[in-house]
Amino acid sequence: MNFAFGTPWFLLLLLLLPCFIWCRVHTRHFYFPKTEWIDAHLPLFSRDLWLKILLFTLMVVALAEPYLYDPGSNSTRRGRDLALVLDASGSMAQSGFHTHDRFKNRYDVSIELAKDFVKKRLDDNIAVVIFGTFAYAASPLTYDLDGVSYLLDMGGVGVAGESTAIGDALMQALHTLSFGEAEKKVIVLLTDGHHNAGSSSPRQAVALAKEAGVKVYTIGIGEKSGYDAGLLETIAKETGAKSYPAIDADDLARVYDEIEALEPSTIRSENYLNRNALAFYPMALAALLLLGWILSEGGILTLLKQKKEAV
Repeated sequence: MNFAFGTPWFLLLLLLLPCFIWCRVHTRHFYFPKTEWIDAHLPLFSRDLWLKILLFTLMVVALAEPYLYDPGSNSTRRGRDLALVLDASGSMAQSGFHTHDRFKNRYDVSIELAKDFVKKRLDDNIAVVIFGTFAYAASPLTYDLDGVSYLLDMGGVGVAGESTAIGDALMQALHTLSFGEAEKKVIVLLTDGHHNAGSSSPRQAVALAKEAGVKVYTIGIGEKSGYDAGLLETIAKETGAKSYPAIDADDLARVYDEIEALEPSTIRSENYLNRNALAFYPMALAALLLLGWILSEGGILTLLKQKKEAV
């Protein structure tokens, strides 16, 4: 375990400690007929002085946010680069896909479930590719999951054309993933149609995915007769992934859960997520010492004396 401070600049306040000794208030002159009436002790050996110094030090340390962390886990925990590739062609406007709301179309349901999937990815680097007749990156690779969810709501059926360019969609996803540095890269392709547009073939995209070590999970929406199940199974098998059918929204939710189990999201910033905060301990000790000082006879007399001098 290593020790560190979250806000170490607060420790600069410790430079004020000499003031407790050297920065003295203006002294008053008192006259005594007998010297034995005067306390025979030096200020440096005053209990109250050192108690004040200790209280100040403890509060400064608490402000600096001390914590313990384990650096050994840094090398074993890395997030993935993951691209969601979503079909927005004209056929995705078909309704009846949702079990309880028959008026929701396929695209709206797929976006809704994709957002739920994204929320579970913790610290993965997420990108979104939308495709129809052409493909475009709706979101670059980012750790901002809230931003990804917001961008998922910006599209709609037909935003990229009415046809289905699966090859171009995969090529765009691979291009987007090329900017990431994670060791593991994954594509999740969702479509309800046949490849019938674009300048790139799925075969070319699969070859590049295999070369780059990218897994491509494929999801077919609706009845198998409505999409090219053979093509989706080939894409997934060639890249070491799996292909799934999703007849309705419940099926699609289960598919996302299975992909989540097969490709679990890990943590990238362990020092901050797994750290053991220690600020409570110096703060609690300072509170106990202050309470004890106030309740002690000397503490009460000191407070009364300071109040009298202030008046």
